[in-house]
Formats: sequence, structure tokens, C-alpha cells
Amino acid sequence: MAAKKPTTRKRTAPRRRKPVQRARTTRRPRGGPIGKRAATWLAFAVAKHGEKHLQTVSSRQDAAILRITHEGCPRCHGNGQIFTKGKDGSFTGSKPCPAKPTKEKAGRMKVAMAARFGPDKNSGLIGWTCPCGKKEKPRYRDAKAATKALRTHETRKHGGTTVGGAWYAQVPASTAPAPAKTPVKVGP
Repeated sequence: MAAKKPTTRKRTAPRRRKPVQRARTTRRPRGGPIGKRAATWLAFAVAKHGEKHLQTVSSRQDAAILRITHEGCPRCHGNGQIFTKGKDGSFTGSKPCPAKPTKEKAGRMKVAMAARFGPDKNSGLIGWTCPCGKKEKPRYRDAKAATKALRTHETRKHGGTTVGGAWYAQVPASTAPAPAKTPVKVGP
């Protein structure tokens, strides 16, 4: 009797790769005199800090635009987004306000002032806190980005294990119905 041929396995179609621009990396000189190495380290540290600051400022400006265009909105109470709550009343995330904006445009000067000065400059943004004591002020546009930053902290400081951090949202002082800084536990 002839031996059976093994059945050929059906291969799944290869996923189509989208053309993505390659991340640019700056060549970092490793050797050289101590002064040169120190200057290189300082330059990279300043660049990293500046990049983080620019991201925070742009997030504040986006939130300020939403606050200005949704001023007096009965749905979001002038915040531009609605913070969602869980069954226990804790903060679970955010979604954009489905209502039509009350104003068409936001002046450039008003946006700059609202994003840089006053107690409401971080309103509409989300921050996170960890039980180890590390916390970050509200600077993220949505809960997804804040959770990603919290996971990065857990990977670096806690070996990748979830220790049960929380994120919170800052709302303008004028809005009473929305939850003010109510942390929600993220993870076990």
C-alpha cells in the first residue's frame, strides 16, 4: 500500500504592510573626551524635555479650542468633551461632545491665553497617578494616551507588572456636574 501524502496546510494571506516613514534617529557619538560626552548627554536631555513640553502645550491648546467653541453647551457644560463614568461612578474615560459647537471660531489670542494662564489651563486633559507616589499632571488629550504613559512607567519602574495606577481628568471650575479629580483604578 502506498504511503499517504501529508495534507498541505492552507497558508494565511500575508498582511499588507502600510508604507510608514521610518523613525529618524540621531547618531549619538559614544566615544571622545568626557566634556564632549557630557555635552552630548545634555543636548539629548534638553531635546527630550523640549519635545515633552511642546506636546503638552499643543494638548492644552486643543483643549482650549474645545472649551472656547463649546462655551455654554448644555451637553458638555463648556468642556468640549464628556467624561464617562462606570457603574460605581468612577471616571472611565472621555469622548468628544456630540453636540454642535456653540461658536464657529476661536481667536488665536484667546486660545493662547486659555492654554497658558489661569487655573483652567489643564482643563479637559487627563493625568495619571501610581501607588508608588509618581504622578503626572493632566497633559494627555484622552484616556488611551494617559494609560499608555502609565504602562510605560510601570515597565520602567515596576518591571512591567501592573501595580494598580489610576487616571483622572481635570474639569473647568465652572462645571459642577462633571466629576472633578476622581481617580479610577487601572489594572488588578
